[in-house]
Amino acid sequence: MLDYLATDYAGAVKDGAVISTSEYAEMREFTATARSRIGALPPTATTPALMKQADTLVASVDAKAAPAQVATQAHALADALLQAYPVPTAPEQAPDLARGAALYQNQCAACHGATGRGDGPAGRQLSPHPVNFTDQTRADQRSALSLYEVISQGVEGTPMASYAQQFPSDDRWALAYYVGSLAYTKEAAAGADMWQHDTAARAQIADLKELSRTRVTQLTPTLGAERARAIVGYLRAHPEAIQQQALAGIPLARARLAASLTAYRAGAKAQATQLALSAYLDGVEPVEPQLNARDGALRAKLETAMGAYRTALTSSTSVESVAQQADDVDSLLVRAQEVTADAAGDAAATFLGAFTILVREGLEALLVVVALLAFLRKAARPEALRYVHAGWSLALVAGGITWAIASYAISISGAGRELTEGLSSLFAAFVLLGVGLWMHQKSIGGRWQAYLKEKMAAALNRRSAWFLFGLAFISVYREVFESILFYAALWNDGQEVWLLSGI
Repeated sequence: MLDYLATDYAGAVKDGAVISTSEYAEMREFTATARSRIGALPPTATTPALMKQADTLVASVDAKAAPAQVATQAHALADALLQAYPVPTAPEQAPDLARGAALYQNQCAACHGATGRGDGPAGRQLSPHPVNFTDQTRADQRSALSLYEVISQGVEGTPMASYAQQFPSDDRWALAYYVGSLAYTKEAAAGADMWQHDTAARAQIADLKELSRTRVTQLTPTLGAERARAIVGYLRAHPEAIQQQALAGIPLARARLAASLTAYRAGAKAQATQLALSAYLDGVEPVEPQLNARDGALRAKLETAMGAYRTALTSSTSVESVAQQADDVDSLLVRAQEVTADAAGDAAATFLGAFTILVREGLEALLVVVALLAFLRKAARPEALRYVHAGWSLALVAGGITWAIASYAISISGAGRELTEGLSSLFAAFVLLGVGLWMHQKSIGGRWQAYLKEKMAAALNRRSAWFLFGLAFISVYREVFESILFYAALWNDGQEVWLLSGI
């Protein structure tokens, strides 16, 4: 509905005046309905911000604001909703355009016309008239996802009905991609060559999820309207290309860094910041464990430089200064690409990396477990040792399970993995800090020994032995999880035998 509003508002208002009373009434109805539905959603921490955005959009429509302003606000609210209430936003596999074309002719052409111009025989009798899918001005505002949602849910107050019950999800995606390509049939041929050779263009879209949410207007500040239409037209007509030829890893990071600088020079600061963040999360983060295993100092320097670059983008820094920082980051990315490329397939490096990781992470976990065992032996509580042994043993089992699903978990997103690492580190730090303070308090003035003798039995009777189990489990599992991140990266180098030998 919000994308529909962003697209059709220009037909209702121009230069602050209503040019179509019926269209304007419909736009006001859509904004009121959107606000009402947002208010009815399950409350979250983002609800106040979403309601504020909805109120702003309602006010803009009521004030007959410029179409560009309303479109920007509607798209921003739609994106915020997808972040607050995650739903599947892409097909599981590349849509079948031939299937989409056949479905269109059988189910949609009567209203929308054989070529998608909205001139079908049945459509001429409808009010409002069916959408003209070949209108580039309208199509530029629509994503494949928004078309999929319209096909699935229909549009309230119009003849467009829901097809969620008639068609399975794959068919609806095939239809969405097909009709989304009709406005760019001429540009698609140029897009094929551009996708092969234009790194800046390939940097814009890395997977089906991004392609499904991409609008031409999003890419225009960076690529220009002609190139943006060519790329979108080609990929919607050939979505399988995104899975076969998309950039990944450090090359993706470099391309998105360059695209970020281009967007900043064009005055699109928000897009520049988003691209810079994506350069790290989608480009560097997936190969960070591999880079860290090869050159930890370079990884740390690169992470710091990319953080400083993102800060510059949000601080109204001069273009010249931002460009210099981008060059510095790109130089580090070139070194990172060389390091990871040189190390790939190096049996000795894989063996030493695996061995070093195991020693380092294992030693950190061992120190905690040994300290707990020594603590219990000194307190003459051997019956509690089994809780510690159970904790670290189960942590290893959990680590094995994590290894089994690591490839899937890591592929979700760099942001998701960063969050997992951060939360686990914070939780472990909290527990260890609490134990450290507790033990330190009891050690002052010789009170540690007295405390052990007088309180240990009572403490263990209050189930604090389970606390020792939890501490052993968390301490070991945290190191196992970090090791898995490193090993998963090394495993992809194709030296599995040497990796297992190092372990």
